[in-house]
Amino acid sequence: MKQVPVTPPAPGELHFPTARLLLAAGAPQDDWHATRRTGIGGSDVPAILGMSSHRGPLHVWQEKVGLHVETADARLERAARRGHRLEGLTAEFFSEESGLLVLDAPGTLQHVDHPHWLANPDRLTLRPDDEQAADPGILECKSRTWRSANAEHWHGDEAPDAPAVQAHWYLTVTGYRQAHLAGLIDDDLVWFRLERDDELCRMLADAVDRFWFDHVLTGIPPKVDGSRAAAELLARMWEADEETAVEVDPVEALFLNQRRRELKDQAARLDDDLTAVENRMKQLAGTAEIATVGGKPVFTWKANGQFAHKRFRGAEPELAAAYTHMVPAVDTDRLAADHPVTYRKYRARVLRTPSEG
Repeated sequence: MKQVPVTPPAPGELHFPTARLLLAAGAPQDDWHATRRTGIGGSDVPAILGMSSHRGPLHVWQEKVGLHVETADARLERAARRGHRLEGLTAEFFSEESGLLVLDAPGTLQHVDHPHWLANPDRLTLRPDDEQAADPGILECKSRTWRSANAEHWHGDEAPDAPAVQAHWYLTVTGYRQAHLAGLIDDDLVWFRLERDDELCRMLADAVDRFWFDHVLTGIPPKVDGSRAAAELLARMWEADEETAVEVDPVEALFLNQRRRELKDQAARLDDDLTAVENRMKQLAGTAEIATVGGKPVFTWKANGQFAHKRFRGAEPELAAAYTHMVPAVDTDRLAADHPVTYRKYRARVLRTPSEG
């Protein structure tokens, strides 16, 4: 397909019906981070709504109120760098396939009536024949592996939920009527056109306002959800003060303890049921590694799991000795004795109730 030239509009031709420029693109990182804390941006909205697997409402809250919690994840940081570097390529491929002009976004945008509504769209779009720049749009660029794309449902007829919500938040802030969502899935480009849904815009605005006024401005954290991301964040938010106690609401404490016991009992029963099902599958397989129906594999039971070190050392002591070597390990007992404060800092916090000892 013929390459579409990326030609920016003349000064003053491009406008935002309900937004103004708050921070120009290319501003120093410190300024960008400071501006980000003054409102709710596009990546924050799916997290507030519980649609992100890596961040939740509590993450957004602690960022906005200025609580620094060390949650560095090398894999996520690498994915973010990958996405940033592939953003331009995704936009270029999208322009080639769609025939639209793709323009660099000006920077951080702020709603004219709601200062805490922020937007940092990846790119803007124009039709080549729109000489007056009367119908611009948003372009949100993502890069995904096939595995993450399948998990996020990039291959259906509808745009994946979380990126679509992010793009629609940009429509809410800017007042634009259309957006495109482009995903570079390994070497394949997938893209969707989104028409502004005014009802969805109002719902997103309401959710953002409630979060901002009820939690950020008051300093009251939102209730945590059941995500793994929230559990990991809670484990890092506070260092335990040794042997301290805090008085909590007795009714809520009673309810939480009871509910926790019920759920743990339910989980134990489910675990037993799961084990029974898996044991029957193993019995059906017998000595075979692959179970089939009509010649097609339906499950496998292969010797490709973790190595049974203890059983190997007991059954083959001489061979085990020949293949045993010393590995570097932290002497935690000595560390605890010599540096108790540092030792406590890196110990995981475990939730228990009195009945559990």
